[in-house]
Amino acid sequence: MRRVVVTGLGALTPLGNNLHEYWEGLKNGVSGSVMITRFDTEKFKTKFACELKGYDSSKFFDRKEANKIDPYAQYAMIAADEAVKDSKLDLDKIDKDRVGVIWASGVGGIETFYLAIKQYVLGDGTPRFSPFFIPRMISDIAAGTISIKYGFRGPNFATISACASSTNAIIDAVNYIRWDKADIFVTGGSEASINEPGIGGFNALQALSTNNAEYMSASRPFDKTRDGFVLGEGAGALIVEEYEHAKSRGAKIYAEFVGTGMTADAFHVTAPHPEGLGARNVMKLAIQEAGLKPEDVDYINVHGTATPLGDISETKAIVDVFGEHAYKLNISSTKSMTGHLLGAAGAVEAIASILAVVHDIAPPTINFKVPDTDIDQKLNLTLNKAQNRKINFAVSNTFGFGGHNASVVIKKAEA
Repeated sequence: MRRVVVTGLGALTPLGNNLHEYWEGLKNGVSGSVMITRFDTEKFKTKFACELKGYDSSKFFDRKEANKIDPYAQYAMIAADEAVKDSKLDLDKIDKDRVGVIWASGVGGIETFYLAIKQYVLGDGTPRFSPFFIPRMISDIAAGTISIKYGFRGPNFATISACASSTNAIIDAVNYIRWDKADIFVTGGSEASINEPGIGGFNALQALSTNNAEYMSASRPFDKTRDGFVLGEGAGALIVEEYEHAKSRGAKIYAEFVGTGMTADAFHVTAPHPEGLGARNVMKLAIQEAGLKPEDVDYINVHGTATPLGDISETKAIVDVFGEHAYKLNISSTKSMTGHLLGAAGAVEAIASILAVVHDIAPPTINFKVPDTDIDQKLNLTLNKAQNRKINFAVSNTFGFGGHNASVVIKKAEA
């Protein structure tokens, strides 16, 4: 198969508004959790989230343009622009028919939908909907707006598989290049769900942490006192490119995607399989496709949401797949810092994994205090502080409501 490498990255996250700030926050174990500023949380069980810091749409869009684009698509365009610039693509020389966009969002323009319906319900029944209501809301519009901005005319679509969405987007982009359907893709995901329906809906599912008193450390994967995830927002963008194409233009290569896996739990709408069956299978498939043995893997960026059931099932799956080598791995959940970016989680965590491979640093799982006897205590969960180690191969896991599982294997770039 054609080889696929990463030649550009962009990040807009609760730890920082660009790639450098994101990585510095990860390395230093910074919590992105703050008390919610977007709306009055008085009647909500959860009053905190991992918001973007100092985000101002007017720095990136004029008022007319911003009014046409939901925040989730704004975040997508900002991260994609950073990734395109980082890749140093010469837009006048590349064949734009061979450049595509595959972008993910778990819920798309939920804020647009909520505000429009609220206005209608509180009105006199006259349907005064904006002509931009539908285009702002739909989950594929980010992919469309990115392609329009740059004139990329290759395959263009959205992937939606809950919290696995942007890992699925990356996998599709990798496969389309392998199949010679394109040479380059802009891929990733974005989410903007810190609003009344986002917080209220996940509260109703009892999925969110309600630890308002300790909001800065409430995202605590693997800790016995964990009580749910912390909602995050933002975007992660990657430029993936066919290896020879990248080499021919002298591109900087961050890393290579060598293995992918996709499975289903076929178990429950929201709960993971208790024995981690789908998680086990998806990691096996990704490692097999990469042509590796489990002991070749050095680091796993786990889904690690800090939910009572999810952390247990994922660690069980890791021990099943890796056996004794599981205890030699570095394992961490960067959601302890960024919160859970839902459909964008896979993209920002793939970026974290790529940078871990580039810099030989395993970012930490922060906020850990109390061990959970249901989680294997011999696992190195990279607790509270980053660890330096040689990382040649990393696995990034994402799992979504509905039982969707997706994993990728990332290889260090050749010298």
